[in-house]
Amino acid sequence: MSLMNQTGSVIMMNVRSIPQRLWMSVATVVSIALVVAVLLGFLALANGFSQTLKGSGSPNVVIVLRDGSGAELNSVIGRDQIDLLAAGPGIKLGADGKPLISAELMLVVDGIKKSSGTKANMPLRGIGPNGLAVRSQVRLREGRMFAPGSNEIVVGAGLLREFAGFEMGKTIRFGAQTWRVVGVFEAPGTVFESELWADAPVVQSLFNRGTSFQTARIALTSPEAMPAYLAYIKSDPRLQLKVQSEQAYFAAQAERSGLLIKYVGWPLGLIMSVGALAGALNTMYASVASRASEIATLRVIGFSGFSAFMGTMCEALVLSALGALLGTAACSLLFNGLSASTLGAGFTQVAFRLQVGPELVGQAMVLALVIGFVGGVFPGLRAARQRPLLAL
Repeated sequence: MSLMNQTGSVIMMNVRSIPQRLWMSVATVVSIALVVAVLLGFLALANGFSQTLKGSGSPNVVIVLRDGSGAELNSVIGRDQIDLLAAGPGIKLGADGKPLISAELMLVVDGIKKSSGTKANMPLRGIGPNGLAVRSQVRLREGRMFAPGSNEIVVGAGLLREFAGFEMGKTIRFGAQTWRVVGVFEAPGTVFESELWADAPVVQSLFNRGTSFQTARIALTSPEAMPAYLAYIKSDPRLQLKVQSEQAYFAAQAERSGLLIKYVGWPLGLIMSVGALAGALNTMYASVASRASEIATLRVIGFSGFSAFMGTMCEALVLSALGALLGTAACSLLFNGLSASTLGAGFTQVAFRLQVGPELVGQAMVLALVIGFVGGVFPGLRAARQRPLLAL
């Protein structure tokens, strides 16, 4: 019999004998499934968070911050600078013929999370008349926009899912002021859904912010208008500001925050994989021990040590693959599309949905197969080196 036929026969024999070691095999499969599920959960968290931030940016919208600022909370822009920004080239005009620019400020307020009943930071954004126009992804789902000059707010659909007390018509107290919810807006897959919006002059007045803003969003006619607008900013010494596309701004935030979550998920997954590896080794050593006479008989009638090694190795890989499939299925059913929130770059909660994608499943499968490979190597070597006559 050829080496290939020998190896195929031994592999089939080993796989068919798995039910004889049912409970040890089940323990190995479950431990690997737990590793895969936990790792996929963290990767789905990072992926959903990153995709939400990346999906928020528009290539033809410019976001302006103070030079050196990495986020809106530590930025400041004066009223005179806003007027200069509106005079730049390539700015899209609104229905009233005026430049589409929205001067904005953002504050951190407290809210109660539905899942835990604890306080968490939320972003309250003050926007002007063009705040909605410079965000093409946003639409009102319910109610209306706030009336200028009033203590009214509109709520993002993502924030409404995660926080209590922001339903239509409810009143909320921030500091010494009471606000009424008059509308709910949605922008699926974007960070905007995690915000509260109110009239910028009212926010400035009630929170003692004077006439300054923190950021400006400017809609350009097209992405090709970006270089000319950047050149205009750099040519004016009064505009010592940081200018970038909204897409680039959110992509940078997504990279920083997504990596932080992955740096937690991968070490935890690797630590858990040590336990799964120990289980796989125990199972495979027990498999080799229970089949000692069988392996010896095969060796006596002419089967090679390589076929015994490959049979044990493939058995370990089959168990790890079953664990990976079970873990992936469990994570997909329990977590894929699940609504969650976590701290963003501005130390406020960002609502998003977990996303289990093919690339993440591939990474988890590779880790499971590595566990199976390592768990099969040493027992496989023992099977290959077994002395036939002594075993018989």
